[in-house]
Amino acid sequence: MKFSELWLREWVALEVGTQELVDKITMAGLEVDDVDPVAGEFSGVVVGEIVACEQHPDADKLRVTRVSTGSEEFQVVCGAPNARVGIRVPFATVGAVLPGNFKIKKAKLRGVESFGMLCAEEELGMAESSDGLMELPGAATVGQDIREYLNLNDKIIDVDLTPNRGDCLSIAGLAREVSANFLADVSEVQVEPVAPAIDDTFKVTVDSKDGAPRFLTRVLKDVDVTKPTPLWMVERLRRSGIRSIDPVVDVTAYVMLELGQPMHGYDLDTLNGSLIVRKANAEEKLVLLDGQEVSMNTETLVIADEKHALGIAGVMGGEGSGVSQTTRNVLLEAAFFDPITIAGKARSYGLHTDASHRFERGVDFQLQRKAIERATALILEICGGQPGPVSEVVSEENLPSLSTVTLRAEKVASLLGITIENDLIEALLTRLGLEMASIAEGEWTVSVPSWRFDISIEEDLVEELGRIYGYERLPETIPTALLKLKQVDEDKVKESDIRRILVGRGYQEAVSFSFIDPKLHQLFDPTREAVALANPIASDLSVMRTTLLPGLVKTVSYNLNRQQSRVRLFETGQTFVREGEVLRQENQIAAVITGSRYPESWAIKAEPVDFYDLKGDVEALLELGGAAGDFRFEKGIHDAMHPGQCASLVRDDKVIGHIGALHPSLAKELGLDGSVLMFEANLEVICQGKVTQFTPLSKFPEVRRDLALIVKQEVAADSLNQVIREEASELLKDVRIFDVYAGKGIEEGHKSLALGLTLQHASRTLKDEEVNQLIDGIVSRLASEFGASLRS
Repeated sequence: MKFSELWLREWVALEVGTQELVDKITMAGLEVDDVDPVAGEFSGVVVGEIVACEQHPDADKLRVTRVSTGSEEFQVVCGAPNARVGIRVPFATVGAVLPGNFKIKKAKLRGVESFGMLCAEEELGMAESSDGLMELPGAATVGQDIREYLNLNDKIIDVDLTPNRGDCLSIAGLAREVSANFLADVSEVQVEPVAPAIDDTFKVTVDSKDGAPRFLTRVLKDVDVTKPTPLWMVERLRRSGIRSIDPVVDVTAYVMLELGQPMHGYDLDTLNGSLIVRKANAEEKLVLLDGQEVSMNTETLVIADEKHALGIAGVMGGEGSGVSQTTRNVLLEAAFFDPITIAGKARSYGLHTDASHRFERGVDFQLQRKAIERATALILEICGGQPGPVSEVVSEENLPSLSTVTLRAEKVASLLGITIENDLIEALLTRLGLEMASIAEGEWTVSVPSWRFDISIEEDLVEELGRIYGYERLPETIPTALLKLKQVDEDKVKESDIRRILVGRGYQEAVSFSFIDPKLHQLFDPTREAVALANPIASDLSVMRTTLLPGLVKTVSYNLNRQQSRVRLFETGQTFVREGEVLRQENQIAAVITGSRYPESWAIKAEPVDFYDLKGDVEALLELGGAAGDFRFEKGIHDAMHPGQCASLVRDDKVIGHIGALHPSLAKELGLDGSVLMFEANLEVICQGKVTQFTPLSKFPEVRRDLALIVKQEVAADSLNQVIREEASELLKDVRIFDVYAGKGIEEGHKSLALGLTLQHASRTLKDEEVNQLIDGIVSRLASEFGASLRS
């Protein structure tokens, strides 16, 4: 909001300079964005009167004038189209200096001497552009310095207010703030009721009482709108960034700036029947004052007559119903509109007005009568006329309620860290308009005024005291606290480490909705019941997921359809499974891969991914917690996975997840070509590792023994590993499968597994006899449990 510093100082008499004023209100939370002079730097400009005006003998666009300063007359050549006899204008005499260090000298224009210059607003630095000379009122004292006459030794202060301080979008509100900051008295403008001279009223019907709980109108007849707006009002409007239009419009804008109440004036003779405050009809059209036509929706509050809408309530009036030069009878309107009803409406139509800016933040709901009385008095003073009585339509139950808050001095000291004297607490809050009644020593009941929507609890009052007293005056203390090191579970794997490992192996993290299409759920997890949403955002997002795989596979499909042939994705998140009356939520981790094993390269042959690519990535995760030996893979079954390419991930004899290829029928249903491998497991079990322990390195040599075993096709290699580890005990350092063969020389239904066993003792060198004995024991046990035999 922009305002004139001199205007504010008329309300609050201050002895401080401009800089101290703006610094103080900025520290109080009303941030000053800019301070500009109301006019450029100039000197030697006085009020001059044109007493003669003739056409220049050698130039069509120039006139030769005689300008009086009261004591002397000067010949001045002027090109302004509005130069004429009788008007009073700013006159820069010879020797004057205009903005930009432009010095006025005696000159000769087309052979005619000119002693000075007649000025427009632009030439005095009062406007960016001008159409002609700046015309002053006929009462302007000829010869008076123009800076003194127009009070140009003034500053325009631009304040950027937070949305909760709509009460400061007026001189009255700013005056309260300045009064509290400087403990200075406010000289508030006295508004007396204007006695009605006629009985005329205009019927008003409020259909939307929650949107417009208070609506006041007043008829003014025989108003002369052709009268000029007083210069002092035009200047105050200009310094607030508002252009003068006509007296009625100017007065309503002036009252808005002065008191904070937006108003509107209608041409009474253009209204049909009555005013109706209602919601707009669907696609109802309205041409606004700026000429823009809008198509309104049914959530927009409008003011209409019995034929059509006249304007968007709290935003902008419509074309044709406003005051014009031909207006004789005026209907003034001042209303309180609910901020929630008005919020966002202006922006939805690409608008932002002074009225909407205030109504969206909240206007004092008890201000309307005072504003309409003030506007009436000003219009009658300028334009004359006959006022009718003030008519009010009010819905008390829809108006905001006044609140009271209890404030304790001990609470102030506790939150601010400083003791403020009780008398000073009362003085600061009272000047903000808060009424205080003492109920005990250091305790008050505070009545919150109707313009402060942002005060409802004791802490709000303490905040008011803090900002007015001055945050910079509060003591600076270093807080003391007992700082304890955060306990870290060394046997837990961090989710961030899991993400890091997967990203390092070429995966990208996906985040999908927790709710999915019921059809997808049926495809991936038909045996478990999905929880249906009571209010889904879409029919294809209506059940909670019981597995992460549908979202990931759907994302894979999305990428494949956009020429991304190599996809590696993982996701961590919750699944939701109903067990009787209980909804169990579990953190899961899932991954999906498809496409080539390696990124495209001239050095590597293109090969599709297979089961073991994904299994290797999963094993890398299991290694993180140092408990990879606790996990094992077993042949498994999963509804969404290929029955011959699916394994269960087991820990402590419990299945915690599955890994395998997407079921062919499911791939066909989803339109996926090529191999798609999937993995999903309980994230909390994956993250449960073991505390790392130190084991000294053996100084003695390792012994390697290779075994080629023939077993049945259905025997899992991991089962052989388990037996070997149990039999070899602490001597076994590593066991690896380095060859698998089935075919010629091997009995049908059997396979050959080649295993490499690495043995080592911690404190001595192993002897061949004991190694051979150990190997014989291993072979014997494998033969008895799995029917394994050494390949000859």
